[in-house]
Amino acid sequence: MHLDLVTLVVAEYDPAIAFFTEVLGFELAEDSPSLTNDGRPKRWVVVRPPGGGTGLLLARADGEQQASAVGNQVAGRVGFFLRVDDFEATYRRMVEAGVEFVSPPRTEPYGRVAVFRDLAGNPWDLLGPA
Repeated sequence: MHLDLVTLVVAEYDPAIAFFTEVLGFELAEDSPSLTNDGRPKRWVVVRPPGGGTGLLLARADGEQQASAVGNQVAGRVGFFLRVDDFEATYRRMVEAGVEFVSPPRTEPYGRVAVFRDLAGNPWDLLGPA
């Protein structure tokens, strides 16, 4: 058993795909046409970190309630954790790509960490070895 996907509600598909693939280095695992429960067109978009098991289902907001969740998936808390082998290189690459970091890197008992925001403003931890 494993956790396959976690939904991330986004404003639009293409900017989200670009952020996750071009900026964070994820792989576009799937981008297929689909339909909502009431028959309207949508896309089934999945991105995954290279070699990672769990992916993100990028779901375009449908309606006001979902639109209000964009950028606030977990009520302002860090809700996503990206673990990398080379923290310093990844941090530098992300800074050069314009990623907003809300805290400088620090060392904790569990390793190196810095908080960044995705394109919608959701806080993430960038994690690496100590």
